[in-house]
Amino acid sequence: MAPDLTRRWRGVADPRAAFGPAGFDPETAAGHMRDETKEAPLSEPLALFDRNLIRRRLRRAERIGFADFLILRAADDLGERLAAITRAFPVALDLGTATAAAARLLAQRPGTTLVVRAAPTQAGGPHELVADEERLPFAEASLHLVTSLLALQSVNDLPGALVQIRRALKPDGLFIGCLFGGATLTELRQSLAEAESELEGGLSPRVSPFADVRDAGSLLQRAGFALPVTDVEPVTVRYAHPLGLLQDLRAMGLTNALVARRRQPLRRATLMRAMAIYAERFSDPDGKVRASFEMIWLSGWARHDSQQRPLKPGSAKARLADALRTIEASAGEKAG
Repeated sequence: MAPDLTRRWRGVADPRAAFGPAGFDPETAAGHMRDETKEAPLSEPLALFDRNLIRRRLRRAERIGFADFLILRAADDLGERLAAITRAFPVALDLGTATAAAARLLAQRPGTTLVVRAAPTQAGGPHELVADEERLPFAEASLHLVTSLLALQSVNDLPGALVQIRRALKPDGLFIGCLFGGATLTELRQSLAEAESELEGGLSPRVSPFADVRDAGSLLQRAGFALPVTDVEPVTVRYAHPLGLLQDLRAMGLTNALVARRRQPLRRATLMRAMAIYAERFSDPDGKVRASFEMIWLSGWARHDSQQRPLKPGSAKARLADALRTIEASAGEKAG
């Protein structure tokens, strides 16, 4: 059963204030180890996310008070996953996590001598730097462990980012990441779509798309990881009012940053209709509404000769038919 995280809504006089002056379509590649603090906006025609806008939204969330409850939950899960691995990872990198929660956890792990935090917005510690998840400034085969919590879902080239992570790992190095999956915010997506279609006669992208768990394993394999593993943890957060969810999304820097987003603010009537639909369709008997967050976990190892590998076809020394104590039939022959 998905855990129940209950969040209280801090009431606002005008519901549109939950989104800032630009309405629900509110707010990068940043610098890295070289002296580069800004980068021109992505110009690729297939760019899905406005990376500069994502960075600005995260900075705003930090100013108003970052809502870190999902990152803290992911950090707890990360600790449990790492606890099952007995080997040490002397040099570890936390990539893109919006807070230092994962970096602090890695620093407490026995055998870790250096933890580098590649922050998305600002670097404050001695081993912190601002880096873009799509342009890693780390040398090849320089890291033993890379972690990333709830950041990689907003990169434009996830396969390319995974390739760079794998290249930065030493042989037999480990990557563990968590990102939002396709079922995330499904209630909000449906409510906004119906309200906008009903009142404005059309649809516009209001909620960012997220990765499908069925594709996650193949992405790891395409990136060259060995022993890839993916799994999903559904998390349900409950609110007294749907506007509480919108406030939290703003405080997590997760408001709409699609390149194809509609530039006009969401109309007040459309917003209120969407909130009404949300409350009607996705409320529990106690009146609280549900918000779904699907957390996809990915892990894979940089290849090393010591790792288990599948045998080559035809190399088996015993027949399956003998093990099953049955009669082997040749191709095209019906079993008797």
